[in-house]
Amino acid sequence: MSRERRRSRQQRIFILLMMLSAMVVLVVLRIGWLQLMPSAPVTATSSDWKEESVAQRERTLVLDTGRGDFYDRFGRPLTGETYEALAVFPLQMKSRTNNPKEFDELAKALGIQSSMLKQWMARLTVPVFWQQEGQKVPHRLTAKQLTAIGALHINGVRVLPYHNRYPSAFSAIHALGYISQHPELLQADYSKRLKEHTMTLRDQTGGSGLEHSLDPLLQGTGPTAVSYFTDGTDKPMHGLNLRLISPNNPYYPVKVMTTMDLSLQHQLENYVDHKGLKEGAVVVLDTANGDIIAMISKPQLAMSSINAAGPDAANHAIRAATPGSIFKIVTEAAALESNVTSEGEQFYCNGNYGRYGLHCWKDGGHGHVTLQDAFAGSCNVVFAELAERLSARQFLVTADQLGIARQVGWSSKEAFAPLGRPLRQFQEEEAGNVFAVPQGARDGGQLAQTGIGQRDVKLSPLQAANLIVTLLHEGRVQEPRLVSEIRYGNGQVLAKLARQTSPSQYGQIHARTARTLLRSMEAVVHYGTGKGIRNGIWTVAGKSGTAQIRRGDRERLNQWFVGYGPVGQPRYAVAVLAENRTPGTSNQATAIFRGVMDILAMQRKDEID
Repeated sequence: MSRERRRSRQQRIFILLMMLSAMVVLVVLRIGWLQLMPSAPVTATSSDWKEESVAQRERTLVLDTGRGDFYDRFGRPLTGETYEALAVFPLQMKSRTNNPKEFDELAKALGIQSSMLKQWMARLTVPVFWQQEGQKVPHRLTAKQLTAIGALHINGVRVLPYHNRYPSAFSAIHALGYISQHPELLQADYSKRLKEHTMTLRDQTGGSGLEHSLDPLLQGTGPTAVSYFTDGTDKPMHGLNLRLISPNNPYYPVKVMTTMDLSLQHQLENYVDHKGLKEGAVVVLDTANGDIIAMISKPQLAMSSINAAGPDAANHAIRAATPGSIFKIVTEAAALESNVTSEGEQFYCNGNYGRYGLHCWKDGGHGHVTLQDAFAGSCNVVFAELAERLSARQFLVTADQLGIARQVGWSSKEAFAPLGRPLRQFQEEEAGNVFAVPQGARDGGQLAQTGIGQRDVKLSPLQAANLIVTLLHEGRVQEPRLVSEIRYGNGQVLAKLARQTSPSQYGQIHARTARTLLRSMEAVVHYGTGKGIRNGIWTVAGKSGTAQIRRGDRERLNQWFVGYGPVGQPRYAVAVLAENRTPGTSNQATAIFRGVMDILAMQRKDEID
């Protein structure tokens, strides 16, 4: 290559390098000018570049929190429903209203004025679902609205599926519980996840019931959401549009299958409301296995308590209360088991016990009665006498054998594999007690009051209903369960919670004692204190009870009825508690028990037909 040609080539390379250097200098100067010079005011058609770079982002709207749902024994959802709702992403008004006619059509479809819709959308800073005034959840679009909105093409407006945890027909159930923001509970249950930043103190957690006991499984693996990408002027970015964000895990959210009958639960809720039960509970168990068919607590758990525990949050079905005369079932069992009486013994009641200020509820007493007559007539004098024949230990042993004064709800005997720790379905269940503090020395007054279900005696409606099941199983105590199995999201079984018994450390009562008590309960309805409920679809048996309590400085009553039906082929055991009743009122629990049994009979008849 000649010298001149080499010189010419070097000159061209030098010129090219100079041009590139000049371009780099210009870019650097431009960036410096943009950084140092004041920003131009933003207009409807232009904006500052720094604001645009910050504004360009991903807008996200949660469609489903990913929390697991509950189902009844027939697979009907107790929580959770998915429906179409209107989602609105905050875009600038220019892009929203580029077709005023379509915007007016949208307002018309929603049934509001166009100006109101425009003002509402102008105030949005984050994506939201459309809610009608007064609604707390996104509006469920009707078929007519879906058709009308489907024909429109408005930027930032989409119809999307929304998973609502509490369906429109949802009636808050204490046994299921509620979810809420509860930082203290999160700190106690999820300290590790909080440290790993996979959970925040703003997250919701189960506050009571199954929502709490199964919360680690219900939490799932994250929400399902949609993202809408916008540029610096809040216009949708071409080619991105909506993007679905989902954990994409076929195993979650889980499905919790319960033993509850949703239809029956609703029927009984409506019935007890109609009968005016203000405070108390109704528990319905399957006599074959102790499964919980329905569990109602009053006052009703208000929807406002779903996200924050209110004064009505306590589940009265598992809260211990003074039982009154229904505890005479335990007293008679203890007396028979300890051989201090027999079914054929004769007693005499003149209305007064003669000590401890104790008297019979019936003026003049019951006269000469057998043990069965005394039970049927709920004679306080006879049962106080029986109680004084017993020791505190004999009371405690028999109560434990019958599942009283201890928790009886389903619990795992060892670590529950999916949780890695023991599971108790009803964590709030109260054990109750027979004696608050058993006396070292014999106290006849304490024993007499205990024998008629007063003094320190407390048990829950769940225990009372299960007591009936125990007698029907000749002394074998069942563990009532509300959850039968937990399934993965794809339907595979994660865990089965098999039926199980809850044997006492003292063994069980004799079968003949159980049969004697069942006959006594039949006598209650045949000619005793429950004869007013003889007429009905099924022949039933049971025991009424009225306990004197105090609320502050006022005297009040707990009214009970526990029993089963139909006699001969028992299908259901039922416990009804009407709390805080005014003295002198009729036993509301007895009347409700009869109605509950008739509803159960009609339900059973429909199933057979």
